[in-house]
Amino acid sequence: VEFAPNRAMAAYAFGEYNVGAPATAQPSVPPLPIWSSEGPSAGDFGKRDHIDHGVTENPYERRFSPYDFNGGTTLAVSGKDFVVVAGDTRMSSGYEIKSRNVPKLHQLTSKTVLAAAGCKTDVDTLTNMLRTRMQMYEHDCNKEMSTTAVAQMLSNTLYYRRFFPYYSFNVLAGLDEEGKGAVFSYDAIGSYERTPFSASGSGQSYLIPLMDNLVTFKTRLDPVPDMTVEEIVSIVKDAFVTAGERDIYTGDAVEIKVISATGITTELFPLKKD
Repeated sequence: VEFAPNRAMAAYAFGEYNVGAPATAQPSVPPLPIWSSEGPSAGDFGKRDHIDHGVTENPYERRFSPYDFNGGTTLAVSGKDFVVVAGDTRMSSGYEIKSRNVPKLHQLTSKTVLAAAGCKTDVDTLTNMLRTRMQMYEHDCNKEMSTTAVAQMLSNTLYYRRFFPYYSFNVLAGLDEEGKGAVFSYDAIGSYERTPFSASGSGQSYLIPLMDNLVTFKTRLDPVPDMTVEEIVSIVKDAFVTAGERDIYTGDAVEIKVISATGITTELFPLKKD
């Protein structure tokens, strides 16, 4: 009998193990089970010759994470009677850029802005919760919440979710009751402190040493000057350009808000797109 590879494969599939004999002469063979991620749907692999690769039969662990890190960097620097807060507009997931125009600055009051990076859905849930509680406060007290009160409320809200924390890296910026610039830095469960500046997100490690040198002069012996708004905004732009060169999750553009007694102004500064 002439051996044809294609006919041999077809004969095996239809139960014709002997190519020269008709199919009806062969005993019926049960079909091979269809394997899926949940195991075989029919038949018993244990009664057949097979190779166990450690996945098809043995139990293996499945994982699901409710969090997703969407990247991004935020920065806030306080001045004498103003505060500058900034955040890039790129939203990523892994090695994919999901959007180039997602702001990370959330205005809560006329003098307070929350800068948050991390998981976009958690950040949105957190800001909605804060705005709801602030609206309740306004209805009860007939006045707007102060920046220090918002800072304490944010701490309480994060601590309330300490067993299932919001995946949000928060920096709160605004003017206090005396009109001075205030920046509050937070951890995941609500511990916070007032600092001259704070950074969060994927580019945090690139910004903090730079701010230590240019803003608080921690590694310098010359006196710390009272910088103007324009000087701090220029430093913030350079800092985000620097972070964008090394951090793939920081880029596209940086949104810069200046909070002062006259109100809040916004500027959009372009960054590299790759």
